[in-house]
Amino acid sequence: MRIGAGIALVVFGAIIAFAVRDTSDTLNLTALGIIIMLGGIAGIWMSYRLANPRRRHGKPLIDPQVEKQYNTTPPQKVAGETIDVTPTHLREERDRL
Repeated sequence: MRIGAGIALVVFGAIIAFAVRDTSDTLNLTALGIIIMLGGIAGIWMSYRLANPRRRHGKPLIDPQVEKQYNTTPPQKVAGETIDVTPTHLREERDRL
């Protein structure tokens, strides 16, 4: 059940429970409407819980070996030349001092 179907059940149950006025000894429409609304609320809650799990059962999203290769520091020298890895806006401030 999706969220839209749950909302439709809540609306349909509310119409049956509060808008329909019919007297019958065998069927209580107010109770039936409330039961349908509760089913809709349960459906909304279940669809939310299934779509948004809180835990990821301990399995990492990125392989640690792959993550390690991206956490390296850049080389300081390439072909004997020193590399300045300072961002441009910080270089300008450094040069002014």
